[in-house]
Amino acid sequence: MDAATQINTLISLAEAMGIKVRHAALGGEGGGLCAIGGEQVLFIDTAADAATQLERTARALVQLPEIETHFIRPDIRELLEDYRRQ
Repeated sequence: MDAATQINTLISLAEAMGIKVRHAALGGEGGGLCAIGGEQVLFIDTAADAATQLERTARALVQLPEIETHFIRPDIRELLEDYRRQ
């Protein structure tokens, strides 16, 4: 599975968890999860390459305890676990 497909899968997971997703040009090094007005928002940096987008998205989601309550395909779960161990 390529990085773009993995990112889209993680974005779908984030949305299923009630996280708003925004795409914005943040200079190529940005992206991540933050709280705005009491809502969780995941920023995807459109200026970043796919590998950086994937890393930032995975690192943001893997920190959330509620991720364990959602079905995650085994290959995506393995990806998330790799980032959790780093």
